[in-house]
Amino acid sequence: MNHLINEVKKERPATLLPLPKKLKAVLFDMDGVLFDSMPGHAYAWAKVMTDYGLPMKPVDAFENEGRTGIGTISIFTQRYWGREATEEEARELYIRKTAVFNEYQAAHGGEAPEIPGAAAVLDKVREAGLLRMLVTGSAQQSLLSRLDRHYPGHFKPELMVTGDDVRYGKPNPEPYLMALQKAGISADEAVVVENAPLGVRAAVAAGITTIAVNTGPLDPQLLANEGAAVVLESMEELAKRLDYLPADPQIKTLDN
Repeated sequence: MNHLINEVKKERPATLLPLPKKLKAVLFDMDGVLFDSMPGHAYAWAKVMTDYGLPMKPVDAFENEGRTGIGTISIFTQRYWGREATEEEARELYIRKTAVFNEYQAAHGGEAPEIPGAAAVLDKVREAGLLRMLVTGSAQQSLLSRLDRHYPGHFKPELMVTGDDVRYGKPNPEPYLMALQKAGISADEAVVVENAPLGVRAAVAAGITTIAVNTGPLDPQLLANEGAAVVLESMEELAKRLDYLPADPQIKTLDN
């Protein structure tokens, strides 16, 4: 029997994930982790910012993903205008960016589709008895209804942190520190799933083990450089690695 168990363990090295021993919650980013919305956001940001005299490429949006809207705008106004955007300028830019994003989505079938594998990951986390939390820079009013339509029963309003809740967005650790506070847990009782370098930086700064899923066009090394404990190619790969999460403590953690 021991021989058989050892053989099974040898066949499962890919399932090892750097999960904390006292894991109680998994904190999810939204864009690029749950929804394939980043192509639309990248298009909208690049078009609107460039139209306003702030040259921006779609890849810049991926690199700045996770910031609040005002945070992204300020980076580029400082770079090209040499100053912060005024509240009026920022509001005008963000309203226009939102409109262009909505136009893009309407021309591409409506709502952004689910990221392949995301539902399976959420289901496995729920089956393991772990909290699911959302930590996003988005401040969309329709956020909760959208999540309920695509991922019913997984996210509760009291276990969400959005762009409206924080003063400082990612890469500041405030969003993830607030999530820990809302859940009543410590950093060593959580793990983060992120796809953006700045999101990884924020989670690591909050002291939370972070799994990066590279669902965009970025060099995976950018995610590793920010401190991700592991970089995976997709949410589908993460789902496969969570196959033994509920039942097998030998495979559940690396630090047993």
